[in-house]
Amino acid sequence: MLVCPSCATGHDDGERFCGRCGVPLVDAGAVAPRESERRERARKIRPQYAEGLLVKVVGARNQAEAELLQGMLLEEGVPSLMRRSGGFDVPDFLASGPRDILVPTSGAVAAREILQLPEPAAVPERGAGEGTPPWVRAMAAALAVLIIALVAAGVYAAIY
Repeated sequence: MLVCPSCATGHDDGERFCGRCGVPLVDAGAVAPRESERRERARKIRPQYAEGLLVKVVGARNQAEAELLQGMLLEEGVPSLMRRSGGFDVPDFLASGPRDILVPTSGAVAAREILQLPEPAAVPERGAGEGTPPWVRAMAAALAVLIIALVAAGVYAAIY
């Protein structure tokens, strides 16, 4: 027996298309195809946790640990993204090296609760130059003076 997947009307075995809606017929006993892994993962995500910019919630020591943390978050409906932490120089195909787990802003509080992490300490607002070590400011000033001198020398040489 054949059935229309659109309107669920039954048809004889000799027919190929539904007489009501024109959709190709399928076997009534056919099993629905299994969903892909990506689709299964997407179904678990709660929309209220998927809004906003990505923020780092936690760091992992390696890829396996990061995937475990991602799985824990996904089971609770929080989408996450894993990225390699900066400053670790190993080829991408290796699973070693630290990873960051990023989640959308709307899911950050829930992710910290799921992973039982303390709330991040509030970072005080800083003005321009505050918190920059004095040696960095001195180096920037010296570099600026050097660039100005080189440009002035080049302009002087071009004129005379």
